[in-house]
Amino acid sequence: MSSQRSPTNPRAVTKRQRKASVSAPADPFAPSEKYYGDSKSHVSKARTYSEHDPFINKMTSNQSHYRRGSHDPKGNVPLKYRIKVKETLRNLTAREDTNQDGQITIMDGGPKVIQLATKSSDGLRRFDVRGTYMLSNLLQELTIADDVYKLDEIELDEARLNENPVHRLSRKIRDEFWRNLERRIDGSNIKVVAKDTKVEGLDPRPRIYVPIGAPKQHEYYTRISAELAAAYPNEPRLDVRSLPKDPTDPRYVRDLNDYPGLLAIEMEPLADTPKGEPDFRGLPFVVPGGRFNELYGWDSYMETLGLLIDGKPDLCESMVKHFCFCIQHYGKILNANRTYYLCRSQPPFLTDMALRVFDHIKDMKADSADFLKRAMLAAIKDYYITWTAEPRYDPVSHLSCYRPDGVGVPPETEASHFVHILTPYAKKHKMTFEKFVEEYNQQRISEPELDEYFRHDRSIRESGHDTSYRLENVSADLATVDLNSCLYKYEIDIARTIRFFFGDRLEIPAEWHVKGKSEVETSSTWEKRAKERRKRMNDLMWNEESGMFFDYNVVKKEQTGYESVTTFWAMWAGAATPAQAATMVRKALPLFEKFGGLTASTEKSRGEVGLERPNRQWDYPNGWAPQQILAWTGLLRYGFEEDAQRLAYRWIYMCTKAFMDYNGVVVEKYNVTKEDGAHDVDAEYGNQGANFKGGPTEGFGWVNASYVYGLQIVNEHMKRALSVVTPWWTFYQMTNALSAKEAEEIRENAMKNNSTAHGATMPIAQHAFGAASTSPSLAHSHEDEAGHKATHGAAESKTHHGPGQSKSGGAH
Repeated sequence: MSSQRSPTNPRAVTKRQRKASVSAPADPFAPSEKYYGDSKSHVSKARTYSEHDPFINKMTSNQSHYRRGSHDPKGNVPLKYRIKVKETLRNLTAREDTNQDGQITIMDGGPKVIQLATKSSDGLRRFDVRGTYMLSNLLQELTIADDVYKLDEIELDEARLNENPVHRLSRKIRDEFWRNLERRIDGSNIKVVAKDTKVEGLDPRPRIYVPIGAPKQHEYYTRISAELAAAYPNEPRLDVRSLPKDPTDPRYVRDLNDYPGLLAIEMEPLADTPKGEPDFRGLPFVVPGGRFNELYGWDSYMETLGLLIDGKPDLCESMVKHFCFCIQHYGKILNANRTYYLCRSQPPFLTDMALRVFDHIKDMKADSADFLKRAMLAAIKDYYITWTAEPRYDPVSHLSCYRPDGVGVPPETEASHFVHILTPYAKKHKMTFEKFVEEYNQQRISEPELDEYFRHDRSIRESGHDTSYRLENVSADLATVDLNSCLYKYEIDIARTIRFFFGDRLEIPAEWHVKGKSEVETSSTWEKRAKERRKRMNDLMWNEESGMFFDYNVVKKEQTGYESVTTFWAMWAGAATPAQAATMVRKALPLFEKFGGLTASTEKSRGEVGLERPNRQWDYPNGWAPQQILAWTGLLRYGFEEDAQRLAYRWIYMCTKAFMDYNGVVVEKYNVTKEDGAHDVDAEYGNQGANFKGGPTEGFGWVNASYVYGLQIVNEHMKRALSVVTPWWTFYQMTNALSAKEAEEIRENAMKNNSTAHGATMPIAQHAFGAASTSPSLAHSHEDEAGHKATHGAAESKTHHGPGQSKSGGAH
């Protein structure tokens, strides 16, 4: 948790004295710390909603689209309410929160109206505030004023209640959600952040493990432990432990499960204490949210895409540095920085992440070249020792698999997850469930079938797609499209970075060198690797008839045939040929596109679900932010701009509608087949981000990122339509001058083709090629003509871009 007090974190301000009242500032959309945190008087200079909302002005030309307020008062001065906070909160929740869940949603049966006194009448005149959206916004604002700022009375702009929902969600992501998801680990908060709700019941003491290569950090945390013990003698003492030189032995990691703890990550050195002791401050990072309160691997990459757009490159730079630290000391980018993740990684995105950050800091920081060099050195080591070495590398196919080491049952899973798997074995050995788990984990009981089950289970968790029927009971035997696309991107990024930034010669320092590998890296080596991987993927994974890439079973030596949206990762990485990309858009895209975006898999591949075969969260009908982001970017890479815009529109609309109708909710995953209540997903551990009272404070990391990233893809006309919550089909009908009958005919034809209202701007059979011909080509990042042809072949366009890219460099 950040050592800085978060203005929207109720726990951070519990000692703050209540203020009698606060006047609203001139800007009705100011961040909450400015809007509520300043008790000075302000005179609002705002005139009308459209005049003082720069977001709307940017999106519109002559006409403003905005959400209608409760009343249209005469004159040009917008309404401002004077509100007694606690009294209004009590009345509001008593009337409107009829199911008593701490939220006001369309599921509540209240009158959907409350009267508020106006400031201009000195409280004598009242206006109605009507509708779920405005009432839920009122609840959110009052909750912040009460819980965070301890205010008895406030002045509240009506514009803050009927705010354009796209603007409101974007603003909250930028000003509040990112800040509340920000953490750092150091002495100021170690007792709090060391706690882990995922392993409750084990040794509860706060504990941190420090790698042997960071002795000053160990000295620092030892001092912090002593200081905390003196300050809080009746509380458990911080347990500081050193890791061995190789902390990834599976049996060692298993034994750490009895004493779980945080793993130290990068810190920034400060001046020594007066006693000459080392002092540090933790570098910040962003967590996913919900039960996931650590530095996660591929979540961090996705979050970076949004953070850069929202002007937070320093935070992204710190996250890259954390990953470099992890590779240097733990041998990989960890699933997350907890001891039970020491053997497990996640999909590798470091090179693209580092290049994007570098593109934002290169003109601002003198040491940006050193930052990029360290990131590439770390990525090269990660490539060698994690992904192209045993056990993850398959020497026959020359592709890579998710195959982390490990022993026993993963301790971080929800308590009931493995009950149905382990109970029969416990009965077989005539043991209690708990006793059997203990004996099995210590390998005092041999169950080869169970060993095989957990080999695949650990693989699924390393893939980030935990869980899916695509991977269940087979994951460790699969060279997946997603992993090998990421590694192709590693190879391409490393090649072009060596060529363009390091004079085509990168010397590997001793601390980064891998035994048996060259001490000097050149671009040609990495281009050759990329070319070979692309050929292998084409030979073993590509299916022309189906028009998509399939995971390859290295044991059975065959494609799985499981239809997964990860096929589009090959387009994101640039591993697909232009012809393959066009075929994927024509044949594969309609299978996955639904009302709110792309499903993780097709219903056909997932199969029937029920009590005996429950739904998995990474399967149909659910859609996930990373899959949307990578598909959008891949479509843009190959020139299918209209398809990318349509898919982004669908996703943003779905997120916006759930945000409006359900008290500002932003969740980890959505059911993209539902037109209402898409956030209501009950699979495995439920849906993170939905459990709040009053109002959301964090959203969910990669969904936050997908929202702001997607807004960079849709055009201005689409933004205007989204601001008034226009469904895709209504927008499509209006912009194509179709009659209702014509639109319905196209919709029905699309559904017959299994596309669920695919409806692009042209018939499905033609739109893949038509879209390509109407878009400018887009460039592969930092890739010159010769290097491009060597890797991709002469036929493929060299240009590519993505949201957030500066015009000066290549895209990523």
